[in-house]
Amino acid sequence: MKLGFVSDSLGGMSFTEMLDHAARMGVSGVEVNTCGWSTAPHFDLKAMLGDTFGQKAFLKAFSDRRLEVISLNANGNPLHPTDPKQGGDLRDTIRVAGQMGIKTVCTMSGLPAGSPNDQMPNWVVSSWPPETQEILRYQWQEKLIPFWAEIVELAKVNGVEKIALELHGNQCVYNVPSLLKLRDAVGPVIGANLDPSHLFWMGADPLIAAERLGDAIYHVHAKDTFLNAPVQATTSLLENGSLMDIPARSWSYITLGFGHGEEWWRQFCYRLKMGGYDGWLSIEHEDVLLNSLEGLEKSVSLLQGVMPKAPADYQPQAI
Repeated sequence: MKLGFVSDSLGGMSFTEMLDHAARMGVSGVEVNTCGWSTAPHFDLKAMLGDTFGQKAFLKAFSDRRLEVISLNANGNPLHPTDPKQGGDLRDTIRVAGQMGIKTVCTMSGLPAGSPNDQMPNWVVSSWPPETQEILRYQWQEKLIPFWAEIVELAKVNGVEKIALELHGNQCVYNVPSLLKLRDAVGPVIGANLDPSHLFWMGADPLIAAERLGDAIYHVHAKDTFLNAPVQATTSLLENGSLMDIPARSWSYITLGFGHGEEWWRQFCYRLKMGGYDGWLSIEHEDVLLNSLEGLEKSVSLLQGVMPKAPADYQPQAI
């Protein structure tokens, strides 16, 4: 496996500072945010599109430090009913990735409205009342599947081999069954960006998910979640309070090792290997209590101690 981090983890730093810290910490690459819910401080998507000189300079900044561009990340809601820019920026990210020879794009599935007359996205997490099923039918059959069939073809034309969808709340694809359902509908260009932090707060088990997804895992975000049991006991894990008020929340994103210890992360890496994954672990630091650089350094240190690096070579002796 290879270790890197999401560029927005050091979003307050300049592009050069961010890369210099990556090289100093001993990671192998950086996943670059391009648009969506990120201000993309390290990548100007519109300026980079079609700019061969700018693209070469960008890649050279990585290679000069012996770093790789892990992927481009266009996280947002490309199916937002009133904001077509997010879908357009995903398309441009795929085009730029193709021009730069980057084979993986990370994004989210998107979440449409619940009907043609709605203007806000609608996430269905219950099978009752009965209208929930009509909402799901509309979202999947009339919006999600046609959109991703088009995006898959765009990826193929541009040489992007993998689109890794983050299993995230408030998206149509948020767990193992929904990822596999979309993959079955539009083909194997679509795979998972497995981020255990989201599965924690949705009540799933990332260890089992890693095995079940198998070769459908195209990318891994390394992010931890703190489950605040006393708050959870009365509010459940359905939490919509301020992300900045950790004591008041039933769950919060946290630096690796502060929510689940080293032994859990060791098991996670091993389960990924069991499922056939030997790719990138990309740290996404979103802990509001720790300094971003310090938190990232602690996360890098933890994963460097537990992740497999060399290929397996054990063979039973002939006796």
